Amino acid sequence: MAILGIDEVGRGPWAGPLVIGAVILPEQKPAWVDELTDSKKLSVKKREKLNELILKEAPATGLGWVTAAEIDELGLSAALKLTARRAVEEVQKAHVPFTEIIIDGTINFLAGTKLENYVSILPKADFLIKEVSAASIIAKVARDHYMYGLAKKYPGYDFEKHVGYGTAAHQKALKELGPCPEHRKSFRPIQELIGESNPVENTPAKKTPKSVTTKQIGDRAEMVVREYLKKHGHKILEHNAKTKYYEIDIVSQENDKLYFTEVKYRKNAKHGAPLEMVTSKKLKQMKFAAECYQKAHPGLKNLQPILASAAVSSENPKVVDFVVID
Repeated sequence: MAILGIDEVGRGPWAGPLVIGAVILPEQKPAWVDELTDSKKLSVKKREKLNELILKEAPATGLGWVTAAEIDELGLSAALKLTARRAVEEVQKAHVPFTEIIIDGTINFLAGTKLENYVSILPKADFLIKEVSAASIIAKVARDHYMYGLAKKYPGYDFEKHVGYGTAAHQKALKELGPCPEHRKSFRPIQELIGESNPVENTPAKKTPKSVTTKQIGDRAEMVVREYLKKHGHKILEHNAKTKYYEIDIVSQENDKLYFTEVKYRKNAKHGAPLEMVTSKKLKQMKFAAECYQKAHPGLKNLQPILASAAVSSENPKVVDFVVID
C-alpha cells in the first residue's frame, strides 16, 4: 500500500510563500527513512541531508507554491487548497500509483477534488507517518532556501533568520522600512504595523480607472477563462448563455464531458476567496441551469455534465484556480 504524504510550511509567516510538500517513499524502505520526523525537530544540517536523500531516492516528490500576492488575493484557506493541488500535480507527473493520501493537521486540502476520498487527515502526522515527515522536510528546506534568497534581495529584514515569521526584529524592520513585495499585506499584523507607510518598491499602488465598469471587469475575466479552457483542450460552445430561467457564464466541451463554468473575480480577499463564493444556493442554480441547457440541446444530452468554478486574479488577469465542484 503506497501512501502519499502531504504537509505544509509557511502558513503563519508575515512574508514569503506558502509551500506544500508531497512525497511517496520507496516500497523497500532504505535505512535513512527511520531518521525521518517532523522537520521542526531536526537540525538544519540533518534536514538538508535528509532533503537530499528524499529528492534523490523517493520515487515521487512534489512541491506546491503559492506566492504572498496569491495569498492576499485568494485568502489563506483557498491558498492552502491551491498549493496542495499544485503539489499533487507535480507528484502525478511521475506516474507512481498510491492508495492513500495522508495530510498533516485537521483540514482536507483536497476536498472538492477527485482525490478527496483518498484522503485521511491526521494531527501530528509529520511526526507519526514517514511519508508526511518527508513532505514536511522537503517543503521546509525549499521554503527556507527561498527566504535566504529574499534576504539578499531585500536586505534589512533579516529574512535569513526568521524566514518571514513575526519576530520582534521583523516588527522593527517593518516599522523602519515598510513592507517589501514579499510581505502578505492582507495579514492583520502587517496592516496594523505598517499603516500608511510606503512599500520598499516606492511605486504607487495601481488603481482601477473609474471608467472601467463592473461589467467590463466581468467580461475581461470571462475572456481570460475562455482562453484558459481552450488551452486545456476545451471547445467553447457558448458564452453568457441566458434565458428567462437561468444564466451560464461559459459552456465548453472536452471529449465526452460538458462543462458549465462559473467565473469568479475578486480584487482582494476581503470579500471572500473567489471559489468560496459558490454557495449552496448558487450550486443548485448551476445544476438547474445545466439540466435545462442539455434538455434544450438534444445533441449534447449524452455528454457528462460537469460543474466548475474558475477564479481570476485582478492584476495581470489570469486564472489562478479552476475547480470541478460537482
